Amino acid sequence: MRKFRSRVWVWCMLFAGGLTGFAASQPLGRPVVVIPITGTVDDGMAHLVERSVDEANQEHAQAIVLDVNSPGGLVEAAFRIRDALFSAQEPVDAYVSERAYSAAALITLAAGRIVMAPGASIGAAEPIPATVKTISALRAEFESTAQRNHRNAAIAGAMVDKNVDLPQYKRAGAILTLNTQDALRSGVAQATAPDLDAALAQLQLVGAPRTTQSFSWAEQLARFATDPAVSGLLLTIGMLGLLIEMQTLHAIAGIIGVGALTLFFGSHVYAGFSNGFVVALALAGLLGILWELHVVPGHGLPGILGAAALLVAVLCAFGLPFLFVGIETLATAIVLTVIAFTLTVRAVPQNAWAHRLALASAQGPEYVTSADFGHLRGRTGTAASFLRPAGIASIDGRRVDVLTEGEFIAQGTPIRVARVEGARVFVEPVAE
Repeated sequence: MRKFRSRVWVWCMLFAGGLTGFAASQPLGRPVVVIPITGTVDDGMAHLVERSVDEANQEHAQAIVLDVNSPGGLVEAAFRIRDALFSAQEPVDAYVSERAYSAAALITLAAGRIVMAPGASIGAAEPIPATVKTISALRAEFESTAQRNHRNAAIAGAMVDKNVDLPQYKRAGAILTLNTQDALRSGVAQATAPDLDAALAQLQLVGAPRTTQSFSWAEQLARFATDPAVSGLLLTIGMLGLLIEMQTLHAIAGIIGVGALTLFFGSHVYAGFSNGFVVALALAGLLGILWELHVVPGHGLPGILGAAALLVAVLCAFGLPFLFVGIETLATAIVLTVIAFTLTVRAVPQNAWAHRLALASAQGPEYVTSADFGHLRGRTGTAASFLRPAGIASIDGRRVDVLTEGEFIAQGTPIRVARVEGARVFVEPVAE
């Protein structure tokens, strides 16, 4: 009996330990999904948010928290992010650590509750180009987003349209940008916190498991390659590769240059800054340049048109909102390319492309030089034909092509070889 009780006690302990281990392996509650809204708003970020919202819906997350610090970006990507947040089945909150401008302001307003750090700001969402149509459309998007979350629509509209009159928050004719205190006073923000952990405490999400989303490899590559500094480096490598290809015509530099430009345009297309037209224009430019280098060197027109098309495609690849960034990046890339190419020319001074424009034939084994007539100097003979001034003379019994100094010599006139210049034999008449 005692042995039976001992066995029961052991089994109970094992069962209790299993339950304890199972409970320890389970999350303490539904997770809080943190999505970073940092850097430029682009299609790579839109991919991340859409994917994160789907995962949060599947996991029945407790809340979605946006960690915002962005100067803005593509409005179309912001629309996708906002629509994805509206499809979330759980509450959406936002924490602005430093700034939420332009497209990032619209994303932040899509959150039900907003917490801002001291010294943070939100707003400055005037579209580029600031036409009546684009301002009206974007203002309506901001106002409807604010109304959905029970915020003042006029304040949201003033972030886009400088004609909205809000003297208590901005001067006339200026775009609205709210600091933390004004955001709290206007009801745009609900609390302030120095960091994300404190913001989660303000949102009553302390203690819940936290899942911080991150960009996938493709999203990271697209965002990395579209950074202005990296874009400038890719453009420099691309243009330098094409110039070195012109210098060497070995195809290696050309392949590297085309690869760098392909990565530049491909990343901008993936991130949403470019489209198929820009890619087609870039391909036409590259084909024009390569056609000039390898098919019709010296023609000029294909190379000029190709270079112009490629430069226009580069500027268009940055997108209209970042046109000035594109001009600055392109100018920097051109300067770096000129410097690097100058150094390369010193190492490889021979220009293979230029050599294709000139006759560079070599003397083959069948080449025979003209005969040497130096031994005829001072010899005499007879004009076998009229010399006007060129003709044929008979000298030492052989016919020789001769020239006079310009005068006419009749056939049969005695002549003497006055001088010989290579294959040219000059004669003059002599008295019998």
